[in-house]
Amino acid sequence: MRVMAIVKRIANQFRRDKRTLALMFIAPLILITLINYLFDGDAVNPKVGVEGVSTEMVKQLKDTDITVKEYDSVANVKDTITSDKLDGFIIQDGSDVKLTFENSDPGVSKQIQMKLQAALMAEQKDAMKQLGASMQEASVKIQQSLGAFAKQYEAQTGQKLELPSLDLNVPHQQQLSISTAYIYGDADTTFFDTIGPIFIGFFVFFFVFLIAGISFLRERTTGTLERLMATPIKRWELETGYLLGFGIFALAQSVIVALYSIHVLNMVQLGSIWYVLLITLLLAMVALTLGILLSTFANNEFQIVQFIPIVIVPQVLFCGIFPLEGMADWLQWIAHIMPLYYGADALTSIMVKGEGFASFATDFYILVGFALVFMILNIFALKKYRKI
Repeated sequence: MRVMAIVKRIANQFRRDKRTLALMFIAPLILITLINYLFDGDAVNPKVGVEGVSTEMVKQLKDTDITVKEYDSVANVKDTITSDKLDGFIIQDGSDVKLTFENSDPGVSKQIQMKLQAALMAEQKDAMKQLGASMQEASVKIQQSLGAFAKQYEAQTGQKLELPSLDLNVPHQQQLSISTAYIYGDADTTFFDTIGPIFIGFFVFFFVFLIAGISFLRERTTGTLERLMATPIKRWELETGYLLGFGIFALAQSVIVALYSIHVLNMVQLGSIWYVLLITLLLAMVALTLGILLSTFANNEFQIVQFIPIVIVPQVLFCGIFPLEGMADWLQWIAHIMPLYYGADALTSIMVKGEGFASFATDFYILVGFALVFMILNIFALKKYRKI
């Protein structure tokens, strides 16, 4: 009986807590649906530019599921790859083949290299097969001509003419000289090197969001916020004070995570470290304002944690770790409402591609916009505690 009383109490507690019920039964369905669409998208074939490559070679490349764009002449391969968003470029001059990879995703580069080798082997095999058939046909015709000549000679002279054996050998395959170059990274660049910057942004975002939400919640539950609201302080002053106070620790965390990742874990860092710190700090401010905003709708720490599957997990799915290009347009649109998507894109541009501010300026301004919107919403949310 006492056991059943405990069971009944817990059941009633869950029944009254609609948010927990939604977390248990609805959130998993939403996340599983998103993951299903993420992995059920169409495969994105590598896109390669070619110059001086034979028609047969182009056909072989297309047969290996490579999207081929042909060029008559290219002045600057790197600029062409960047402007036309190519994954690689192939230039062939006789037996010399030069392969240039964009290499922001080493997996795609290795895929292109393997498919190119398969296409080259298939092309050479077909060429040698055709040559062998042609030489065999020529050999038969020569033998027939010599046989007719020998019969004519024997008929006229009465002497039998001994014909030499004719053996036409297929020449050896011409060895191709393949050289490779990389726009970003090198042959030793790994997949983790390209997604490492994304994880820097994610961990800064996640922990600042969690700590800020719980800390601000404690300000409310301990009565500190109530006492502050009883003073003449204005809402925007209170919000600014909290942001600056928490922001000091967010800045310290951003610096520690970025420097540790680059100098201790030896993550790829081609751009300015100051840009890295700028973006990580901006991500921390977005997480800080978002954490404070959502904490106003929570009554305890557990309810703050409940926001993680809804707010944090989708950002991981759409921040660039999983390719979005092959997904439906509506699914790609979801990524553009995720702050971490822009932070990850900016950090990748800085650390992996070594680009300057112009390359991630749009990401920067959008993150600033997120922080300002959340800050304004926080100021309005404080109305529930006091009207000023």
